[in-house]
Formats: sequence, C-alpha cells, structure tokens
Amino acid sequence: MLCRRTDKEVNYLGSLDISGNLLSGELPNCWMYWRDLTVLKLGNNNLTGHIPSSMGSLIWLGSLHLRNNHLSGNFPLPLKNCSSLMVLDLSKNEFTGTIPAWMGNFIETFPGDGEITFTPGLKVLVLHSNKFTGSIPLELCHLDSLQILDLGNNNLSGTIPRCFGNFSSMIKQLNSSPLFPSHNGVYYIIWGRTDTATLVMKGREYVYDKTLGLLAGMDLSSNKLSGEIPEELTDLHGLIFLNLSNNHLQGKIPVKIGAMTSLESLDLSMNGLSGVIPRGMANISFLSNLNLSYNNFSGKIPSGTQIQSFSALSFIGNPELCGAPLTDDCGEDGKPKGPIPENGWIDMKWFYLGMPWGFVVGFWAILAPLAFNRAWRHAYFRLLDDVKYKLLGWCL
Repeated sequence: MLCRRTDKEVNYLGSLDISGNLLSGELPNCWMYWRDLTVLKLGNNNLTGHIPSSMGSLIWLGSLHLRNNHLSGNFPLPLKNCSSLMVLDLSKNEFTGTIPAWMGNFIETFPGDGEITFTPGLKVLVLHSNKFTGSIPLELCHLDSLQILDLGNNNLSGTIPRCFGNFSSMIKQLNSSPLFPSHNGVYYIIWGRTDTATLVMKGREYVYDKTLGLLAGMDLSSNKLSGEIPEELTDLHGLIFLNLSNNHLQGKIPVKIGAMTSLESLDLSMNGLSGVIPRGMANISFLSNLNLSYNNFSGKIPSGTQIQSFSALSFIGNPELCGAPLTDDCGEDGKPKGPIPENGWIDMKWFYLGMPWGFVVGFWAILAPLAFNRAWRHAYFRLLDDVKYKLLGWCL
C-alpha cells in the first residue's frame, strides 16, 4: 500500500505516523516516492528485517522513530544520506555492529550565498536496548546540537570520551527551537512542540513531547564502559539527567560535579567507583533521584537537606560509607562505627571456629567422670532422685 504512487498525494505528504499498530514483516523499499516526509513514526510494531536502501532518499526527514520493533542488521547505512535528521530513535530493536563514525556528520550547517536551506543538526539520538558493540566513536563529539544521547543497554566498551564535555547544547540552559525548514521553504513545527521521544529516567520510561526541546540528558548505562568519569562531563551545566550505572567505571566522582546544578536525576550505581562523595553534590538543589549504591565509596555522606532527603537505598553496598541516611554513624576518623574493631573479623572467625571444640570439651568434662567413676555416678543419680521426690512432694 505504501508503494502505490498517487501523483501529488504521496509526493507532498509531510508526516506519516502509523506507530502502535500490529504491522509486521519487512519495511517496503519504496521510500523514494515519499521524498517530502519530515516526520516518520513506525515505532511499537512488529517490523523485522533491515532498513531498506530507499530510505536514504528521505533527505528532508527531520524525525525518525523506529523504536520497539524487531529490526536487525548493522547500523542502517541508508540513514547516512538523511542529513536533516534532528530526532533518531532506534531503541528496543536488534541492531548489531558498531556505531559508525559518520554519525558525527549530522551537524548544524547554515546556507551559503545563494542557498536557501540548512541542516539543523541532530538533537536526539536514542539507541537504547540494542546489541551495539565496540567503543563510542569520537566523531559523536562533533554533534554540537545534541541534547539527548541515550546509548544505554548495549555492549559498548572502552572509555567515555572526554570530548563529550564539548556538547554545547548540554552546557547551556535550553530554549525550545521548534522550526524546521523543508526544501520548498515551508517550515514544519516539530522540534520541542509536536515531536516526541521515549526516554528512560529514574528507572522508568517517560514520553516527552511539548517539553522535549527543553530536555538535556545522557544515558550510557548497562554497557561495559571502563576507566574514570571524565572531569569534562561536569561542564555540562544544562544536563537534567545523567545515568552511568552498571558499567565498569573506576576512580572518583569528579569534584566539580556540584556545578551541574540542573541535574534532577543522577545514577552512578553498580560500578567500581571509590573515594569520598564530593561535598558539592549536596548543593544540587533540583536533584530528586540519586543512586550511588554498590560502589566502593568511603567516608561520611555530605551534610545537606537535599542529599540527606534520600533513603539509605541510594547508598547501600558501600561498606566504608557512613552517616545519615545510613544507620552506620561515623567515627572521629570518618569511618563507620561498629561493635567489631578493625581486626574484629579475625577475632570473630576464631570465636566461631572454637565453638564446636568448646562444646566437646565442656561436654566430656562433665560426662567423663560419670562414665568412668562408679561412686560419682551413683551419687549423681541419688541427687536426681532426691530432687524428683521433693518436687513431687511439693506438687501433692
């Protein structure tokens, strides 16, 4: 049906939304007839197979949603020609391979002399829950317009690029920029007004529409990333959510993290991070979700109304951490107090190991004389008889 060409009707269609249906099978290879499309939503269906080559004909496509299907293959090469993309959501599919370096080409460009068009630059990239491997390409750092980067729940490895601190749209407070121009001079209002994105934040999925243009965030969770958290990330003052959980990160939390005053959600759980929690974190006044659990943090949790309003679940799994809201108080040395001294486990180990031997020795210390000394044995049983008769006499 999509491949039937009806002269002007198909040629001038600007938006197509058939998401949330029961569509199945492979995508048709006839997108060259839909060149004026600026918004294409095919998410939440049962589509399979690869992205067809003709989708590269959609050079004015500003928003592509293919989430929650069963699409597979390497990162779709036809999308390389879709230079006008502002929103790309491929999440919850079965794409494999590496993230290509050419994804860094979706940058904002302005027309030269005699030109009437420009490319707006990629603002939302969501690749959550696929099977991408390899390292994060440094070319992504060229995406100055990028506001939302979600690479969570893949098999990515390597380190977090330091140049991620250069995302200029994540550094400043955001204002919605809703206009996107097509080749014929018609402006389609999609960004931050009528476009949507489904993102994982605070452990739940949220659908953002009218506020999408005001949102900035980064999700690199549930991968195999290693190394330290780059200090440069703390320059992203406009970030609203940051999720680096469930990786192999080590080192300390950057000291300047308190400068990220727009943060509402921060998840660094299930890594190998260590050191003290920076005091500046207590000054992030908008923080409503914090998870630092299951790391190797030590010392006292910083004092502050905001950070101590979280439950102990935000800090569990850090044996050397102490202070409210944890039940372990801090000693003068800044370490958790406890009934067991520094070498207490060694003492308790010998205590538990000695318990069965103590029982054996004590048991035979009493029974051995009764077993081998006849006079003691008779005296013992006479004593028991006397006690028995006295108790029976009292009862009667």
